[in-house]
Amino acid sequence: PWWLAIIVATLSVRTLITLPLATYQMVIIAKVEALQAEISELAKRLRYEVSFRAKERGWTEKQSRFQFKKNLRRIVSQLYIRDNCHPFKASLLIWVQLPLWISLSLALRNLSLDQSDSKQFVLQTDMASGGALWFPDLTSPDSTWILPICLGLTNLLIVEVFSLQRVSPSRFQRIVTNSVRAVSVLMIPIAATVPSSMALYWLTSSLVGFGHNLILRSPAILKILKLQTVQSESPYRDILSAFISKYFK
Repeated sequence: PWWLAIIVATLSVRTLITLPLATYQMVIIAKVEALQAEISELAKRLRYEVSFRAKERGWTEKQSRFQFKKNLRRIVSQLYIRDNCHPFKASLLIWVQLPLWISLSLALRNLSLDQSDSKQFVLQTDMASGGALWFPDLTSPDSTWILPICLGLTNLLIVEVFSLQRVSPSRFQRIVTNSVRAVSVLMIPIAATVPSSMALYWLTSSLVGFGHNLILRSPAILKILKLQTVQSESPYRDILSAFISKYFK
């Protein structure tokens, strides 16, 4: 049935394409974080050297600051090359995942609404009876709003779980987190106006992505990837405890 085909296809695409990229992203981020202590130490030495040269050559405060930033960028770039972990590589996931999400969403929309030829009409007729439970017609929006609300709650849960990782988030991180919260809420009325096939795909994609991210937190997976972490033996219990502490106590 179409509802199961959508779920299986989503699970397959997310597992075969985005999960390896999410793993690669985690490895890159871990390498970048591991470099921070070395960068901090090198920055201290560089600041001393620039201060010494500034006195020797009579640089102004502005010239000293320029030389410090210029040389620090060069040093950091060399470290990224040495460890093969340029931060831009960590964004590879979003550059693949977003176009994939849009393409599959548009494909399902066209299958649900387009009647340009007889073959398309037959497919649409199949999808009209290819739903399940409270959404038997995949070509029409979910009138009960169950799929849209579940989608919004799932996305909000993902945002909150990831926000728990940051002990003292920066101002920019707080702005990004609040923006994603707003988008998650906005997706509820949007999902209520599109065909149920799209809403089902969006919900399945969010659930699978959330599951993959929980799997990647497993101590066994971290050990396989040879990532040095300070996580406890039970990261899932820590997440649950932090979530309950933040929102229910």
